Amino acid sequence: MNQESAIEAFAALAQPTRITVFRLLVRQGPGGLPALEIARRLGAVPSTLSGHLAVLKRAGILTATRHQREIHYAANLVAVNDLIRFLLADCCGGQVENCSEILSLLRLEA
Repeated sequence: MNQESAIEAFAALAQPTRITVFRLLVRQGPGGLPALEIARRLGAVPSTLSGHLAVLKRAGILTATRHQREIHYAANLVAVNDLIRFLLADCCGGQVENCSEILSLLRLEA
């Protein structure tokens, strides 16, 4: 991940509804949820939620797949792991052993 992509991901998450959607989908796991179910669980207006989902998808931190007439959204956990790796790439001035606590919490390879 490069800096521009990281900034886009953080910008997408820097809004209350979008971070709530993202956290819901992380809890849901790889199967994700249909857009209308996300709206129902959050008490959001579907047309408003659609714009938020588009921002998160454009930033690459959500995926969208069509299942018949529904679009299912899921957290793109690979992209999120890449974002975390980007943030920690220079952790502790390259002394990775000093970052073992952080890395073990995130289940990243040290």
